[in-house]
Amino acid sequence: MLNIHLHPALVHFPIALLLVAAVAGLLYLHGRPREELRVLTWWPMLLGWIATAVAILTGLLDQRNLPPDAPFRPVLNWHIGTGLALFVVYGWILYQKWLFGGSKAQRRRVKAGVAEDELLDWPGARWWLTGLLLLGSLLVVASGWNGGRLVYEWAVNVARP
Repeated sequence: MLNIHLHPALVHFPIALLLVAAVAGLLYLHGRPREELRVLTWWPMLLGWIATAVAILTGLLDQRNLPPDAPFRPVLNWHIGTGLALFVVYGWILYQKWLFGGSKAQRRRVKAGVAEDELLDWPGARWWLTGLLLLGSLLVVASGWNGGRLVYEWAVNVARP
């Protein structure tokens, strides 16, 4: 049987894309709200979220043959848990952006006299977005750290000569 592990080849994309999105979003929220930063927040976040789904799927497939009582199982469980959590956090942010940009929400804002048409510009979202972007970044780092531990400390799914 062919023993190909796609997860290690794919995890770098969500890590890079989600961290770029978080840094750009934080700079937009607390620095200068420039158009480039807005674009660098949403597009990498969407692509990183999709890449996270692929990384989760390939990771679950790659771990299916691992022993359930292996000594590295607690690290693996943390890795899986943080991966799923970051998928939820960034998914929630994207969902809120989608809701904010919807026609119903826009009509409500116009009726209420609210000028902002971008979630990043809405003062009511500034602090919860900041918190979620920081939390998402910490989850990306924690998941990547534990993934690295699985490979470099435990040699999980590393081919042996």
